[in-house]
Amino acid sequence: MRTFSTSGGKEKSIIFQVCPISGDCHESAYGRSLNAVNNAWDSVDLPQGQAKVHAVRSMFDAIAPRYDLVNRIMTFRLDVRWRRKAIRSLGLPANSIILDLASGTGDMCIDLRKAGYQPLSMDLSLGMLIADRSNAPRTQTDILQLPCANNSVDGVTCGFALRNLLDLNTFFGELSRVTKSGGRIALLDVGIPTNPFIKWGNSIYFGKVVPRIGGLLSNRAAYNYLPKSVAYLPSPLVMVEMLKKNGFTSVEHRQLSGGLTQLLLATKA
Repeated sequence: MRTFSTSGGKEKSIIFQVCPISGDCHESAYGRSLNAVNNAWDSVDLPQGQAKVHAVRSMFDAIAPRYDLVNRIMTFRLDVRWRRKAIRSLGLPANSIILDLASGTGDMCIDLRKAGYQPLSMDLSLGMLIADRSNAPRTQTDILQLPCANNSVDGVTCGFALRNLLDLNTFFGELSRVTKSGGRIALLDVGIPTNPFIKWGNSIYFGKVVPRIGGLLSNRAAYNYLPKSVAYLPSPLVMVEMLKKNGFTSVEHRQLSGGLTQLLLATKA
């Protein structure tokens, strides 16, 4: 168990089970997992059920080494702007404890710390956590079953992972469980633009160009999967209603950059 100081100076037990992401045993286990994987995400049909969980974990393990580079190139650094917008939208006091889920290589955690927050990093992919550069406390876990106490964090962020989750309703329920009353959440993911011209251009770029960039710099199969994975996402109205039913108020859905990205914001009742 680890404890972290809240903004009021009290100690709160937040994480019950921590997987330290260092040491030869973790590196060797990571290597074995990659050797056992043969592009489980490389299929015509999107994986479902536990096959999806396995595909997502192994895919992000595989693309972790060049994940940041590909993101910067394929979004023209807009991903930096989107993350910072999400963090500004939290509007929480300095030193608030923010749980960053599907934290990847730690970009959101770095920006959270710059904004004066105390970030905690959690991700399903060990490969991503090994590549983390944020120095935030890190835990490898299924974020549908958070190893956190009830009402233990001031806020939650999640960047571009909603479509990769097996059950969004369960995820929103977990966010409600671990977030304190009055706490805030900010959830980013790719969007589907409503403007016909932007939608047309995005479909060509995201569906045709991005896989080529990914293929040149990282893993072509993974970047073929990522554009298709948008189909997993429910409509904005459905996600807003799901958050309300899971105990959130002031739920907002915002389109960023003409709808290329969507941002969900809410306050825990």
